[in-house]
This record gives sequence, structure tokens and C-alpha cells, in this order.
Amino acid sequence: MTEYRRIKVDGDCLEVERKGDFLISKDGRSFAIEEAVHLPPAEPTKIIAVHLNYESRTKEFLTKLPSAPTYFHKPITALNSHKGEVVRPKRCNWLNYEGEIVIIIGKTCKDIALDQAGKYIAGYSVGNDFGLHDFRDTDAGSMLRVKGADSLAPVGPGIVTDWDFRNKLIRTYVNGLLKQEDNTDNMEWNMHYLVADIARTITLVPGDMIFSGTPANSRPVMPGDMVEVEVEGLGRLSNRVIEGASISSEVGAQPTESEEVISTAMGGDWEFRGIRTPSKDLYPSTVVESKE
Repeated sequence: MTEYRRIKVDGDCLEVERKGDFLISKDGRSFAIEEAVHLPPAEPTKIIAVHLNYESRTKEFLTKLPSAPTYFHKPITALNSHKGEVVRPKRCNWLNYEGEIVIIIGKTCKDIALDQAGKYIAGYSVGNDFGLHDFRDTDAGSMLRVKGADSLAPVGPGIVTDWDFRNKLIRTYVNGLLKQEDNTDNMEWNMHYLVADIARTITLVPGDMIFSGTPANSRPVMPGDMVEVEVEGLGRLSNRVIEGASISSEVGAQPTESEEVISTAMGGDWEFRGIRTPSKDLYPSTVVESKE
């Protein structure tokens, strides 16, 4: 396996290879990882995400998987990077993390056989499919504002080639506490299936990204929280949540706190109790403290 990253140096993008605690460019320059300003590991023309894929997430929502995957689209303007700030706008209270593995396409891909899909994947990265559930009542189908707001698609730190996605652990931490944990073997549809399925009708080109689904226990986070997603063999993606400008009240649907919004944000099986603002004590009771 080899890990490549894209960092900003003197205002420009520089592609580097990770060597231990350092990032090495093709011309031999060396940069300490902790001091590097990271960029997303690729430049996609589209970002596609699957709705449900992990068994634990399906059980949490007391539902059944469809017979085939269903998808939504995140605008490329939502793309964010390792250590990038994730914005929760004022007047919005229900911003949820969703730790995921991201497939990054390496070759133009259309109408391929399932057993050929791996040849079109450049590598894999870590992603966080943040969702602003305050708009769930108006965008539940398209997920455009729920999942497509600026900054809600962090991907990184890099892209890892020749990574075997089978039997790998995925974990999400908030302020150092473990919130999500699962294994890729518990996905209904693996990475190759997702690529082949989408490519039946949509041409995938180099840099395109596919978010492959999140496990159970996606929950709200607040400004100031540090959210980290770690995938075995791919590294750890870190992002701080900050408060952004207020959502305009002059046009469009407004943020809501309906039963649907709160139930979805709290995992689907949450009893509606008139709760209006999430707080630190609303995290899952099955919290495991990080040993790192």
C-alpha cells in the first residue's frame, strides 16, 4: 500500500507521498505531517453517496435494506479536507457526523463488469458524510441541503492504493470518545459493487468520489467539537465543528425541529420528547472512551 496526499505549499497544490511522519514531494522536498496544510486527496467532478449499507445502521432505523443500493449527490462545493472546519450555521441545531470510507475513481468508468470494478479504483480515503438534519423536512428525498451544504464532505488525509477493503474496522470519535464502530464485512454492498452499479448509467471519471455508507450511532455535534474518523489502513480524518453565519429567513424553507428531524438525528428510534436543542448528554449511552 502507498499513501498519497495533496497539500498546499506557497498557495499551490503539491502532491506528496507519505513516508512515516513526513510527506515527500517528487522533487525531494520534505514536510512534517503535523505542519502540512491538507487539501482533499482528489478533485472530483461529482460526489455520490449511498443511503444505507451497514446492517447496524439499518437495524437502528428499524427498517430493511432495499433490494439494491439507493444514492444521493453531494455538490463538489461541499468538499472539505483533513483538519478543515465543518460549519454548523446559526439557527441550525442538528448537524450529525457519519464516518465512512470513500472510493476514489482512477480511470473513466462506464458499463463495467462487477469483477472488473477494482481496476477502475485509484484508491480509498476516509470521509465524514455530515448531515444538516434541520432541513430534513424539505430535502429528505434529494438530501441536497441536508448533505450538500458547504464544508459537509471532508475527505482525507490522503488516498491509499492497493488497500483491501475486506474485514477493516471503521471508528468515529467525538472529542476523543468512541461513537461509531463497525467492520466493513457488515456492509451489504462492497466497494466494487457500488462502483459497478453506479457506472451502469453514470460515467465515473478520475477523481470522482463515492461515500460507501455509515454504521449506526450517527448523532449531533456542536460548535467546538472535534470529530475524527479512523479506518484501519487508511488513517484518521480530523475536523473541528464551528458556528457559521445564520441561515437567511428571507427565502426558502427554514430549519425545523419536527419529530422527523429529531428522530433521524438521534438515530431513528428516539422517542419524541419535545427536545429543542441537542446537548452533550444526548450522545449514545454506549460510549466507549478512546484508549489513544
